[in-house]
Amino acid sequence: MAATWALAELVPAIHLRDAVVLNDFTKLDRPGVAAPANALLHLLDPLLYTLWALLLIVAALLRARPRVAVAVALVVPATPLAAEALKPLLAHSHDPAGLKEITAASWPSGHAATAMTLVLCSLLVAPRRLRPLVAVLGSAFAVAVGGALLILAWHMPSDVLGGYLLATLCVSLAVAAIGAAWDEPGPRERPVRAGGGPMREDPAPGSG
Repeated sequence: MAATWALAELVPAIHLRDAVVLNDFTKLDRPGVAAPANALLHLLDPLLYTLWALLLIVAALLRARPRVAVAVALVVPATPLAAEALKPLLAHSHDPAGLKEITAASWPSGHAATAMTLVLCSLLVAPRRLRPLVAVLGSAFAVAVGGALLILAWHMPSDVLGGYLLATLCVSLAVAAIGAAWDEPGPRERPVRAGGGPMREDPAPGSG
């Protein structure tokens, strides 16, 4: 994450490439594309973002995974707050993209961070058998949000990548902090005796 910001800010060739890629995306900005792009980004408005998070927390609790629910409750507000705190601290100038210019305090993208946060939290909550499907759909959603941000020139490509990485960092820290496991709790294994075979359970009193 730090390298993404440093390269985009300190390496002139990458700084220029960042602007060129954004300029290429802005060429797609037309009525038939801009309206769906705006609608997609509005799905991450604060009220809806909170609603999606509450649904994930409820789903985790219904699946008897309270630690996952705590992780989601921690990371959902932490990620956008971290993004907003980092923007003024790491503000840097950008080359203009076409007729639009990105504000200096744009890294990392809060929209990209919140989108990836929802995707990763969904993977935490989802049953193991559904995780591949959630991963595919979630990845498509996160990529679409990133594309919308670039088409509408809300952020530089490095901002979007930084948002994805910030969300990954926050979710990883939350999972590590509470010890929430990705895998489902398996059935309790029977104790094994020193010789290698399973121990035979003692008969109930009065059964022999």
